[in-house]
Amino acid sequence: KVEAFEKAIAEYVGVKHAIGMSSGTDAQLAAMMALGIGPGDDVVTSPYTFFASAGAVVRLGARPVFCESDPETLLLDPGDVLRRITPRTRAMVAVHLWGNVCDMDTLVAIGRDKGIPVVEDCSHATGATWKGVPVGRLGSVGCWSFQSSKPVSAGEGGMLTTDDPEIFRRACLVSQCSSTGGDGAG
Repeated sequence: KVEAFEKAIAEYVGVKHAIGMSSGTDAQLAAMMALGIGPGDDVVTSPYTFFASAGAVVRLGARPVFCESDPETLLLDPGDVLRRITPRTRAMVAVHLWGNVCDMDTLVAIGRDKGIPVVEDCSHATGATWKGVPVGRLGSVGCWSFQSSKPVSAGEGGMLTTDDPEIFRRACLVSQCSSTGGDGAG
């Protein structure tokens, strides 16, 4: 059933790989580990989120760097993201809330320009899109929670989605998954 759900999420989001996790927190932790985040690294994120967005970073010995929120959407302010990037910045976490999606065009462009992957926290935006593209495939990796307060609830559980075969490989190593990744190529 887990592999069927992984395949369904991968198809729904339009990515090659999806890995079932025990929680959204573990999905974020696996994403950070797959990206090689560790001591001395900074990860830019929003303070307006569940603690897992910063907690996964801290568990790896890295430092969360909090950005201002856009006053209208309460999502990451891309201008402030750009101001907070330093040579120590190794990733940014775009937290989508209440079905609203961060300005992914700008965040992905910043990430591409600076060589910084964008992690999407999709937990409160299942079904949301940015210019017709589902969340979870806009950045380098998407993280999902299916906890009881989320739009898609299984009571607990999480998911990691990506098109990047190296992120998938590393996430499988750290999560000890036996997943086929939604495409049968695992």
